[in-house]
Amino acid sequence: MIRNNKFIYPKTVREAIEGKRHYNINDKEKLPSVTTILSATEPAEKKEGLKRWREKMGEANAARIVDESAARGTAMHKILEMYILDKGYLDETNVGKQAHNMAVRVIEQGLCNVPTYYGTECTLYYPGLYAGQTDLVGIHKGTDAIIDFKQTNKPKRREWIGDYCLQLAAYAMAHNFIYKTEITKGVVMMCSKDNYYQEFVIEGKEFQKYKHDFLRRVDEYYKQRSSNVG
Repeated sequence: MIRNNKFIYPKTVREAIEGKRHYNINDKEKLPSVTTILSATEPAEKKEGLKRWREKMGEANAARIVDESAARGTAMHKILEMYILDKGYLDETNVGKQAHNMAVRVIEQGLCNVPTYYGTECTLYYPGLYAGQTDLVGIHKGTDAIIDFKQTNKPKRREWIGDYCLQLAAYAMAHNFIYKTEITKGVVMMCSKDNYYQEFVIEGKEFQKYKHDFLRRVDEYYKQRSSNVG
């Protein structure tokens, strides 16, 4: 993969404000993360679904599954980042070995279509509204795209990844505003712990819909904050 230094991304500085992730952007403003906004405006049915799952699994077992998934995801992301930067990296832990196999699938079936990239682990922000960090900004099959890597315990249907699509749309809007680009494509490169690779491409009218949906969530988030302060 070849790096194109066309865009200069700000240094990532995260802070917890009232227990929620924020990004300190050039010491000028502290913006809530995309995931903070999505979590605060999560639909009631989604919260109820998660509650039912935890009750079904048992709290201890549910916590274990979440922790293992997080560790596996972190390890996979690190391996992919080092691959993109062309740096040697080896994680010999059990989690690391599993994550390595998953990362190989993403490389073989996903990153093979991204010959050029602008940045990895890029902090992106929309002034006054939100910030976040995307895994990769690059050229996917000839088109500029926002790309995120995801691990999953089992393969997912497209209708289950709404939040991932909202994240991609949020990052694209931020990138377009700051760098005057016209990115209208998002790609989720996902691998299950059983090494099954899935790729979800969001573009065109579907991508536009997610942009509008995320802006509604941003509006809801700031209305919540205003009411809490009041």
